[in-house]
Amino acid sequence: MKMQWLYARAMFGSLKACARVMLTPMHLRRTLLIAFMVGSLLNVLNLGGDLLRGVWTSDLAVKVTLNYLIPFAVSNVGLLARQRH
Repeated sequence: MKMQWLYARAMFGSLKACARVMLTPMHLRRTLLIAFMVGSLLNVLNLGGDLLRGVWTSDLAVKVTLNYLIPFAVSNVGLLARQRH
């Protein structure tokens, strides 16, 4: 039980450190800009026809959202990987 507690403390401590780095205004601005640019390009290329038809389904909304969230996550992983070196 003690080992699990130590592991949980270490994990949450590192999560706090990661959140501190990711939420720095300079980093957050950069990762949001990357997510917006890449997500918009992905939406136009992959979902352009559906978006122009103007019929929004829940499936389309999920795809559009993921096209923004995935580049945001990837840019943050890159940021954190760079911070560790």
